[in-house]
Amino acid sequence: MDTHNEIIEPNKEDIVFFDGVCNLCNGFVNYIIDRDTEKQYVFASLQSDQSQKLLKNYDFDPSRLSSVALLKSDGELLVKSDAALKILTSLGGKLKLLSVFYVFPSFLRDFFYDIIARYRYKWFGRKDQCRIPTPELKQRFLDAY
Repeated sequence: MDTHNEIIEPNKEDIVFFDGVCNLCNGFVNYIIDRDTEKQYVFASLQSDQSQKLLKNYDFDPSRLSSVALLKSDGELLVKSDAALKILTSLGGKLKLLSVFYVFPSFLRDFFYDIIARYRYKWFGRKDQCRIPTPELKQRFLDAY
């Protein structure tokens, strides 16, 4: 069997893939966790084996650590500004106002996203290892299973 074309069963939650050693990315994950009252998201660092397995069927290289990715429960993969905006606007409240940025084409939004991504370690720092979730949050991280 060709494991490259292996079918991945849909998840009931959307999966947020992030750079596990990036302080900005970890801050983004904490921000989501604090506001995701419906627990619609689970998380996986791009460095994990689980991420490699899940993303191999998409045109996305998990070693490209400069992009947050969102694998929706319906199988659609969003990256960069599309992923960030979808996540933030789905959290409700005033964050829905960020949907105004959808009026700009993704190539323009991604231009600015890429600038932040390129300098994120310099501006925000990095950790020596991927985030280890607390026991309370362990079930929300795929890598922690």
